[in-house]
Amino acid sequence: MNYLEEYKKWCESPEFDENTKKELLAIKDNEEEIEDRFYQELEFGTAGLRGVIGAGTNRMNQYTVGKATQGLANYIIEQGTQNKGVVISYDSRKMSKEFSKQTALILCANGIKAYLFENLRPVPELSFTVRELGCTAGVMITASHNPPKYNGYKVYWEDGAQIVSPRDKEIIGKVREVENFSEIKQISEKEAVEKGLLHMIGTEMDDKYLNVLKNSVLNPDIMREQGKKLKVVYTPLHGTGNTVTERLLKELGLENVYVVPEQKEPNGEFPTVDYPNPEDKKAFKLALALAKKVEADVVLATDPDADRLGIFAKDSKTGEYMTYTGNMSALLIAEYRISQMKEKGLLPQNGMLITTIVSSDLAKAIAKYYHLACPEVLTGFKNIGAVMKKAEENKDKTYVFGYEESYGCLIGDYARDKDGIAAVMALCEAACYYQSQNKTLWDAMHDIYEKYGYYKEEQVSIVREGVQGAQEIKDMMTKMRNTDIEKIGNYQVLTFKDVQEDKVKNRKTGEITKTGLPQSNVLYYELEDNAWCCIRPSGTEPKIKLYMGVKGDTEEEAKEKLEGLKKAMMQIVEK
Repeated sequence: MNYLEEYKKWCESPEFDENTKKELLAIKDNEEEIEDRFYQELEFGTAGLRGVIGAGTNRMNQYTVGKATQGLANYIIEQGTQNKGVVISYDSRKMSKEFSKQTALILCANGIKAYLFENLRPVPELSFTVRELGCTAGVMITASHNPPKYNGYKVYWEDGAQIVSPRDKEIIGKVREVENFSEIKQISEKEAVEKGLLHMIGTEMDDKYLNVLKNSVLNPDIMREQGKKLKVVYTPLHGTGNTVTERLLKELGLENVYVVPEQKEPNGEFPTVDYPNPEDKKAFKLALALAKKVEADVVLATDPDADRLGIFAKDSKTGEYMTYTGNMSALLIAEYRISQMKEKGLLPQNGMLITTIVSSDLAKAIAKYYHLACPEVLTGFKNIGAVMKKAEENKDKTYVFGYEESYGCLIGDYARDKDGIAAVMALCEAACYYQSQNKTLWDAMHDIYEKYGYYKEEQVSIVREGVQGAQEIKDMMTKMRNTDIEKIGNYQVLTFKDVQEDKVKNRKTGEITKTGLPQSNVLYYELEDNAWCCIRPSGTEPKIKLYMGVKGDTEEEAKEKLEGLKKAMMQIVEK
């Protein structure tokens, strides 16, 4: 069926409600819009759904969410784990509450227990709750840091991590088997409650989650003492973060926490930001204005589902607020926590620091210094979760820290996804500790560079939207995959990894080996002089992502190297 036939079906079939038909009839003369809405089904990818909210097969709506949930329900029943139940949470986005309730009731209609948060909660608390309640799965309604027009549907499994291979493919298969929306089972809320299938989760889970975080603080006395002086500005960017963050920091002894008032309340329109992403410096505009007003030491922002954290820290020498990349903030936390664990005799001999293929090589340097294993996985925290699960089953490694460059880390094994709430807490603890030594977080960051070398990284996105854009991204990857690149900028290519083809080519010897990584559309270039580049299409947005990193003896040298490498990489990809 082509997109026009599918459009006609949605406009005429009794399967679809009148509001959906009205929305679609309003675009009857816009063939480009019709094509974009119907040229494909919104793909249930390896973590679930993500797309623009609206009517159509290529949109987030009650029908695509229903189909995904029915497929998930069929899979759970096939596994025989329906009595263990599924936890559902949601963020502040448009339709999040409606989609979460719909998800819960479809599961209940299939005889599966559903534990639904009574109000919005962060991703890390969902991950924790799946483990805490011993559920078979979890669903988070969120589009993370995407623009306001998006929403999404993330699926977690019993370990609290997002689904990975082969389970992701098995669930995707079950979703695709749901051919008609009439196959989606229905039940009323009243009936679901009466049958003992629908259970609401309140603040009691907040208490359990926050107690685990508080117990992970390494220097509680220093935090209470310095918390009287440290000034922190925090913004949840209209998302879930402040459901627990302000309470957590105050209970740990921070007396000067300023939440940006204009961004404190959840709001799916995200009225004060173009893009609710702590990776975007523009998202900090109001927070930085408040920081200057109250003379804050640290400025923190979490994204709508509170798994990512962005920070600015004051440089006492200049009085300026300095931005941190995701690599910098996570590895500042890592160095602080690991050094303190070692000092207190808490660092396990079989410990591991898990990183990703596109994250800073500084992680490897820190791991080597503290004699930790440093597994390197593909992009996506679910892959870090998979290593944690394997280590837990084999009892051969102990998780110490894990992170990815996209502003996310996890400080303990209580959950299996990145935790922006815990990261806020850990950075505030680090700030208190360094303040007790008359240092700022910016001083601490420079101490790390002096200790290990000046590692600098950057990520660049090339956006290509729509049907044509999707083809352009595909063509870029094909061209790069089939081009034997000898040199990128000033750097010779030492090895070329094609993760999709499971192939590593040593360009000096010509030797071909395997990557040892799961199949993924990723190309990686190891360069001379401790430099590297990586390219992959985004799994959630219409863009191709370029990652790169260098190491210099000084900050100036590292910046210069990085700028040259970025220009060279952009020229190769776009020409």
